[in-house]
Amino acid sequence: MYLPEDKIMLQSVLNTLLRDKYADLSQLCEGEDVEEAEVDALLQKHGLRYQAATNRVEE
Repeated sequence: MYLPEDKIMLQSVLNTLLRDKYADLSQLCEGEDVEEAEVDALLQKHGLRYQAATNRVEE
């Protein structure tokens, strides 16, 4: 899976997948064949974090 470098695009892509296709970030990473550590690092780089309670990526 291609992970956008742009903060807004990254947040939008991940939230769309989480809303429409996956129950949580772990399932998204497994389903899209991307390392969860890579996603976490990119989120941290942009000041974002995954919120399990809402199943969303937020600031």
